[in-house]
Amino acid sequence: MNLYENLRALLEQHKVSINETILRYHSGDESHHAKIEPDVVVFPESTEDVQKIVTFANEHRVSLVPYGAGSGLEGQAIPIKKGISISFERMASIIEIKPEDLTVTVQPGMTRLKLNEELKKYGLFFPVDPGADASIGGMAATNASGTLAVRYGVMRDQILNMEVVLADGRIIETGSMAKKSSSGYHLNGLFIGSEGTLGIFTKIILKLHGIPENITAARCTFPTIRSCVDAAAAILTAGIPIARIELVDARSIKQVNHFSETDFPEEPSLFLEFHGNQSGNEEDIDFVQTIVKDMGCSSFVFETDSLKRAHLWKARHDLHYAFSHSYPNLSILSTDVCVPISKLPEIVEYTRNQLDTYGLDGGVLGHVGDGNFHTALLYNPHDPEEIAKSNQFNRDLVSYALSVGGTCTGEHGVGIGKIKFQKEEHGPALDVMVSIKKLFDPNDILNPGKIFPYN
Repeated sequence: MNLYENLRALLEQHKVSINETILRYHSGDESHHAKIEPDVVVFPESTEDVQKIVTFANEHRVSLVPYGAGSGLEGQAIPIKKGISISFERMASIIEIKPEDLTVTVQPGMTRLKLNEELKKYGLFFPVDPGADASIGGMAATNASGTLAVRYGVMRDQILNMEVVLADGRIIETGSMAKKSSSGYHLNGLFIGSEGTLGIFTKIILKLHGIPENITAARCTFPTIRSCVDAAAAILTAGIPIARIELVDARSIKQVNHFSETDFPEEPSLFLEFHGNQSGNEEDIDFVQTIVKDMGCSSFVFETDSLKRAHLWKARHDLHYAFSHSYPNLSILSTDVCVPISKLPEIVEYTRNQLDTYGLDGGVLGHVGDGNFHTALLYNPHDPEEIAKSNQFNRDLVSYALSVGGTCTGEHGVGIGKIKFQKEEHGPALDVMVSIKKLFDPNDILNPGKIFPYN
């Protein structure tokens, strides 16, 4: 029997597909990396289904690639060795909400927007917001963060426990319901960010937070991108408990206005948000206004209305789509470096200058509150010269980030595109990571060719 027939014998017929449209849908993500169709797509509905699939794949040496919402930006969901794509669209439920413990247990296919919609009735929310309506499993796999990371942390800070199916079919739990533990190795930290290379997540227990009494958003503009980032660094070092602080350069603001029908001043800008009570937020806003005025801020507008705040942040979150939908014939290379806060102003200014030096079109934006920023770089995928320039720009940027103590990826993950930087960043520690991969997955069936070079 072939792979499809073997899987149909293992699972119910409706859980296995070789439909051409479904294969094409599971061939890639939102990254610029080339799509590759899997041989077959499976749709598990329980941990037991996943265990059967993983055990089969391991016994038959068939590659197995997890697929969540397909919103990744580094090709993690691309089945480069074909094989089986394991879709979690039918494992997308909330298993249990415990308001008294501030926790929720979900299946990996649950998406963040749907989760927060359900949590509203309890006065709670889940803070990690990478922009796209990503799946929780995918967010755990890449250690996603987003605009609220400066206040609430990244995925690694939000996960208490996970149920994981290992390559040999064993099912383990990586943590507990306790808020902290000193017992044993920190397996949560090992599996979060492993991009599906060490095990398949089937259940995730998350920490929750109370919805703040008062939320105020603000937008301030500056004459130069350097003064804009200097202001962000000054706000952070002043110890203001800000919830969001986002950089959007003039080129990106222009794209926002075109795509989202806004009329923001087309200057380098910071988008800010304050969480707390009204009096506390008012004090923080006054303090921030004093700081940014000294940095040359030309306008400062704040908003408490929930609809207007949502519109502001939707414009920020839609920036990737603003570029991609406006230039459908071009590809986007999304860079993702993260550096110490003290090095942020110089590297952001360097990045904007490098775009001009290379004659490339793109915007600079990012979660500057934690030193992470991106470049949405437009290029013609059929023009070898533009491809070469874009790749060289990315290499230069990563080298700069690593030279000042940063990393090649702050939130998108390694996937396919960042493999070439791993040795430079990690040195001998990369060999330790490879040894861990071989220990957990000796037959290299779990998302092969991601994080480490494909053999």
